[in-house]
Amino acid sequence: MTLPVDLDTDAARLRAVMAEDLAVRGALDDPAWRAAVETVPRHRFVPSFYLPGEERDGQGLTVWQPVTAALDHGRWLAAAYSDTTLITQFDGDEPDWERPAERHGGAPTSSSTLPSLVVRMWADAEVSEGHTVLEIGTGTGYSTALACERLGSAGVTSIDVDPRRLEQAASALHGCGYTPTLAVADGLYGYWPEAPFDRIVAACSFRAVPPALVAQSRPGGQILLTLSGWLYGYARVLLTVAEDGTAEGRLLGGTVSFMSARTHAAPAFGNPAHWAAGLPGRPRVARHGPERITAATEEAFHLRFLVQSAVPDAQLATVGDVLHLIDVVSGSTAALTPADCGWQVREGGPVRLWERVERLLDAYDTAGQSGPETFTLCVHDGGQHLRHPQLPCLPLPTP
Repeated sequence: MTLPVDLDTDAARLRAVMAEDLAVRGALDDPAWRAAVETVPRHRFVPSFYLPGEERDGQGLTVWQPVTAALDHGRWLAAAYSDTTLITQFDGDEPDWERPAERHGGAPTSSSTLPSLVVRMWADAEVSEGHTVLEIGTGTGYSTALACERLGSAGVTSIDVDPRRLEQAASALHGCGYTPTLAVADGLYGYWPEAPFDRIVAACSFRAVPPALVAQSRPGGQILLTLSGWLYGYARVLLTVAEDGTAEGRLLGGTVSFMSARTHAAPAFGNPAHWAAGLPGRPRVARHGPERITAATEEAFHLRFLVQSAVPDAQLATVGDVLHLIDVVSGSTAALTPADCGWQVREGGPVRLWERVERLLDAYDTAGQSGPETFTLCVHDGGQHLRHPQLPCLPLPTP
């Protein structure tokens, strides 16, 4: 293996290429953020990570290949300056990078988010000079470094629930000359010692807006976060906090997903066959098939988010051709099976899960199948609701 003569020179060239590519694609149109992307050495924050292999294993699981400078310097440096999310941890377990090995499957729990999305988040939050910001989810520290480069370290606070991740990010940040306030803390509760903030940006998703984030924002401050649920439907929202401590904002378009905050992660539900065993034997014809929320389309992605308001504690599982909707909170379940007439559904428990989904889909169709940008999220003492001029109020789960 041949090592480069000058790593910093090669990295600077690749950064310039990446910044130009992002600018051409319209993902980097602010000169100040472009200067930050051209300056911050991303490779210093991602010394090791995983990339997916081209083929799945015999069980259909993704094969994750370890990438480090020692294993393949060229691949490592090229990936560090690609617009790609780099996975750095699975299932909350820190990898042994002294003896890296392939992984088969697993749930990513930490990563370096693709640079175009990092910049988009800061830009969408309307972050500018003079703002104090709280970043939730330090991860590798690359996004934190971009904020420090743009705003100065004194205005940046970043927290992460994982002490090992934060320690590594702190080392990389300090090694590059950035000195933000860093803390091991649960993003659900923000970070009171440095509050109030002008901007709060979360690099993880929540089931509902954490009240502490609203309380830690200055009047007129903005909160940008991703909402998700146990059906893995996502929506980004930009909230503005009012003098009275309420907040309101619009949903933003575009397909974006983040890992769930660990305290908001979906619980294990066991074996779907056990849940289906107690269902009545007589099915009914479903008015809507599950493909409306499972298809790989932007509309289905949006609908999954809306459906979560109707069945906030439900999860999806597919076994063969049968799709199961399982609610571990109420003990309810539904099973949908394909048939000649479309889909048949059996439901059991105190909540008729698929009936609730169908009622929401009916209302959505009647309202003209409105996109995310037509919805407003309101946060107040009485709870949190999605509002739309032609739909009933849709409550979010209690945070």
